[in-house]
Amino acid sequence: MKILDLVCSEGRTGFFFDDQLAIKNNAISDGSMYFGKVETAGFLKVRQAGESISVMFILEDGSIAYGDCVAVQYSGAAGRAPLFLFKDYIGVIENEIKPLFVGRDITTFRDLTKIIDDYRDSNGNMLHTAIRYGISQAILDMVAKANNKLMVDVIAEEYKTQISNTRIPIFTQSGDNRYDNVDKMLLKEVPILPHALINNVEKKLGTHGEKLEEYLKWLMNRIDKVDKNDSYNPIIQLDVYGTIGVIFDNDLQKVADYIKKLSQIVYPYKLKIEGPIDLDTRENQIESLSKLTKIIDEQNINVDIVADEWCNTYEDVIDFADNKAGHMIQIKSPDVGSIDDIVKSIIYCKEHGVKAYLGGSCNETDLSATISVHVGMATCADQFLARPGMGVDEAYMIAFNEMNRIIALKNR
Repeated sequence: MKILDLVCSEGRTGFFFDDQLAIKNNAISDGSMYFGKVETAGFLKVRQAGESISVMFILEDGSIAYGDCVAVQYSGAAGRAPLFLFKDYIGVIENEIKPLFVGRDITTFRDLTKIIDDYRDSNGNMLHTAIRYGISQAILDMVAKANNKLMVDVIAEEYKTQISNTRIPIFTQSGDNRYDNVDKMLLKEVPILPHALINNVEKKLGTHGEKLEEYLKWLMNRIDKVDKNDSYNPIIQLDVYGTIGVIFDNDLQKVADYIKKLSQIVYPYKLKIEGPIDLDTRENQIESLSKLTKIIDEQNINVDIVADEWCNTYEDVIDFADNKAGHMIQIKSPDVGSIDDIVKSIIYCKEHGVKAYLGGSCNETDLSATISVHVGMATCADQFLARPGMGVDEAYMIAFNEMNRIIALKNR
C-alpha cells in the first residue's frame, strides 16, 4: 500500500507553554495567568497558549493515519528544544517532510521513522523533537492500519517486546490545584499521585521546606479520610523542579536528610521525588543525581529519585542510566522525539536496572496521549504519566480506558 498524501492542521494542546525560568524567578501568578519578565528565548509571555500541528497521512485504501506534533510545557528549558509554534513549523512539514513520504510504499515502522530521524536541514540540524514525535505517531498508526493490527502489536513485533497484560501504574498531575485535584485522584484510586507542581521555593516549598511538609501531612490525612479500598496503597510522587536543592544550596547530604524526613511523613506509602536538584549543565546534573542516588541507597532511605531535567534525548537517557543518575528516569516523550527513540529509551532503562517512567507533558493532546499508551503497554514501562491537561479526570480517563481496551482485545 502506498502513501498518497500528507495533510496538516493547526491544533491546540491540553495546557500551556510556560517560561520556567521566569516562574522560578518569581513571576506573579494571577488566576490562570502569569505576569512578569520573559526570560526564555522565543516566549512572548510567561504563559501562552499551547499549540500543536496535526499530521494526517492519506493512504491508498482511503484510510487516514493520525499524529500530533507537540512540545512540552517548559519548552526551551534545561536543554530542551525551543518553543513549538504552528506558524514557525508548518512550512517545514509541508515543504520538506511531505515530499519524503508521498508516493512511498508502507513498509515497517522503524524503516519509515528512520526517514525523519536521519533528516537534516541545510544547516545540518535535526527536525524539532515535536515534529519527530508527531510524524512518528502517524507512521505507527499508518503501519498498524495497513496491516490490520493494533499499534501496540506493531511495536511489540518490531522490537521483540512483551505486551503488558495488566494496566501500567498511572501517575496523575494536580498542577497548582494540589488540594481539590487530590480528591479526584483519591475518588478514582489513582495508583500514583499527586505531582503537586512545587516550582517556587517561597510560595510552595517554604524557605526551610516547611510548606511542603505541611502539604504532605495534609495529604496523608486526606488519604486516611477517604473510605478507600484496603488494597489501595498509592505511591506518593512529587515533582519539585530543583527547589529542594535551592533551599539547601545543593548540599547533597542535606538534600538527602530532608528527603528522608519527607519519606517519614508519608509512611507507610512509598515516596518518589522527581527533580530534587536542577543544576546548570547536563554533566553537573548527571554527576549530582548519581551521587544523591548513591547516598539515598547507602542510607536505606525508602525513596526513589526520579530524573527529569537535562534528560531529554535517547542519548541523555543512556548517560543517565549508565551513571545511575536516579532510580527512575522520566522518558519525556515530546522531548525525546520519535517513538523509535522513546521505545529504545524504555528498553535501555529496563535492561540496565533503572526504572522506566514513560512521561510526557500536560501540553500534549488527546491523540498523542492515546498513542503513547500503546508505547507504554508494548514495552511494559514501569509507570505512565496521564496527560494532557491538569484536570486529572480527562487525562486519567484517556490512559485508563485505552490500557483496558488493549488488554481486552489481547485477551480475546
